[in-house]
Amino acid sequence: MKHRTAVIAAVAAGALALETGQASALPSGSALTHPSSLASAPVSASAPVSASAPVLGGSVLSDASASAGFSGPGSRRAPKVVGTDVSNWTGDIDWEAAAGAGAAFAFVHASEGVDYVSPRFAAQYGGAAEAGLLRGAYHFAQPHESGGAEQADFFVRNGGRWTSDGRTLPGVLDLEDNPYGKRNRLDNCYGLTPQQAVTWVGDFTRRYRQRTGKDAIIYTTTSWWRTCTGDSRAFGRHPLWLARWGTEPGEIPAGWKRHAFWQSADRSGSLPGGQNSFNGTASQLRALTRAPSKIRLTGAARGNTYTVTVANTGTEPVTALKLTGRTFGGQKFTKAGKGCRFSGTAVRCTITRLGPKTTARLTFTVAPARSGGPKRGLKVAAGPVTLTLAAAR
Repeated sequence: MKHRTAVIAAVAAGALALETGQASALPSGSALTHPSSLASAPVSASAPVSASAPVLGGSVLSDASASAGFSGPGSRRAPKVVGTDVSNWTGDIDWEAAAGAGAAFAFVHASEGVDYVSPRFAAQYGGAAEAGLLRGAYHFAQPHESGGAEQADFFVRNGGRWTSDGRTLPGVLDLEDNPYGKRNRLDNCYGLTPQQAVTWVGDFTRRYRQRTGKDAIIYTTTSWWRTCTGDSRAFGRHPLWLARWGTEPGEIPAGWKRHAFWQSADRSGSLPGGQNSFNGTASQLRALTRAPSKIRLTGAARGNTYTVTVANTGTEPVTALKLTGRTFGGQKFTKAGKGCRFSGTAVRCTITRLGPKTTARLTFTVAPARSGGPKRGLKVAAGPVTLTLAAAR
């Protein structure tokens, strides 16, 4: 079976990684233990316009990691939210004991390539949930065997499907050094060039989002990412699960401002399997289990007044929604509604809470402008959603 013939070599590699401080072994399911912005265009002064986009985890921040409020890559604070990752190699698990030891979440190895499914997945995945842990599944990538979309489909069919039940974390794409080099005679990047690797990861993550509505978590080491993708910046919207065994996360790959999860050790702590921490609070972790909220902006410009309607078309509430706006063409604000502050051509508003299927209407007044002159209007943004309103000239 896959990974089972590579244990000895992987243990040696893992020992070397620990000595150098650059772990290249991955979730405990790997060989060691086995594992946008929307374009908006000006419109006529009398015509209402709209724009919409999903907002991750109830937050309006476009960066997936930032939306959970993760601390920076060099943070040394003691982890407050800890968890584990397990695989067939971990064996039977006393999940009640793991919960008692402080585990809040677990990642469970589900599949690999296009032909391996962990025989213990159902028991481990279900057991974690029964003990009250949040849990997610992970797929060990074998990018030389098939296309990324095909492996995403295989993952979803064999445990990686996401449901909005308040306890399921997004699925994980596990990207690590090729553990089967002696068998397949390929390098650590599976024989892929950086461009091919980026394409493969893109195909997998796009298909996973199409199938589940969620962005997959990406698990990798900084070394693998730099070597095999050329340190691609294309996947920063995905939560990053960083593997580096040691006392601190160290440097992170390009494209991410911070990590979401950190695997700091393997089978050497109080929890079964890999030792992990979440770079945020328990409530921020739980936010990853919820369906994305969807924000829609509509509005109109009439005379010296702009109206903007903010709608939450999703099924989860949005809190502390920030809306920013700026006029163009020389107009200056003279009045704004409750929750807004303005100065000159800029305005900033906070909507404390916007429940599912509800709206909030904001009205802005600007100083009268002379007829003719430059093109005038207002551009507003709520997270990744933007809207441009053009005033009559």
